[in-house]
Amino acid sequence: MSRTPPRAARYALRTTAVAGALGLWQLLTAKDVDVWLRFSQFPTVTDVAGAFADRLSGPDYWTDLTDSLTRILSGFLLAAVLGVATGVLVARSPLAEDLLGPLLEVVRPIPAIALVPVAILLFPSNEQGIVFITFTAAFFPVLVSTRHAVRALSPVWEEAVRTLGGGRLRILGSVVLPGALPGVFGGLSVGIGVSWICVISAEMISGQYGVGYRTWQDYTVVDYPGVFVGMVTIGVLGWLTSTAVELLGRRLTSWLPRTSYVPGGRPPRRVRDATPLVSAGPTTKEDVPHGQLV
Repeated sequence: MSRTPPRAARYALRTTAVAGALGLWQLLTAKDVDVWLRFSQFPTVTDVAGAFADRLSGPDYWTDLTDSLTRILSGFLLAAVLGVATGVLVARSPLAEDLLGPLLEVVRPIPAIALVPVAILLFPSNEQGIVFITFTAAFFPVLVSTRHAVRALSPVWEEAVRTLGGGRLRILGSVVLPGALPGVFGGLSVGIGVSWICVISAEMISGQYGVGYRTWQDYTVVDYPGVFVGMVTIGVLGWLTSTAVELLGRRLTSWLPRTSYVPGGRPPRRVRDATPLVSAGPTTKEDVPHGQLV
């Protein structure tokens, strides 16, 4: 089995890959290369960097950043709580599955961004409508992953808790929620990415301020470096929030066994072979030390 390279070498490789992509972008756009793809229409890396520096020095960029983060966190946290609760309820209760299951399965295939007209008609302000769309985008991935994770739990664990006198709350806190955590965080990772897609789209359609709104405004006035500033900002924000969800998931599921390769983590410890306490041959009571006889 190949050994995991040192962390410094991996970070250097990642930095080199990003630098190489930026260098290729600069070369193709500076030389106005048009080979099917029209790179002559793209701004150069230096143009985008200059526009980025100008945005950072102004107040509008930080206002847009704050508004987008507030919307994404409000909708995503609400979706995380309700998605996990609904997933556990549907997976554990046949009555809840019969009442909520058909309705959820009908609504789930509808893209969250298609609910913009509903949000405009339903909520008194655009801000609440954007949060609703963000919530809807993250709710269903969390719900589905939680439902499947709970249903995949072994019934042996629940029976063991019942044998020891545990009730429903004990089973929920000791078996269901800890056992479903890996699946839950898988849904949260998907949900945070879908939430960013939908919140940016909603801001472009009906928002006031926000990264998506500013990116669309730059496009309408043909400010292409500003458009790329918005795209880079969206990508960095999505990467940071997804990484935060993944790190939180790894912290809460630290009791799980890890594979030999962990992105950004330490290599697994080597486990020594366990030696038997008693020889394989015939053993009498006198051969076993005092206190070790079972």
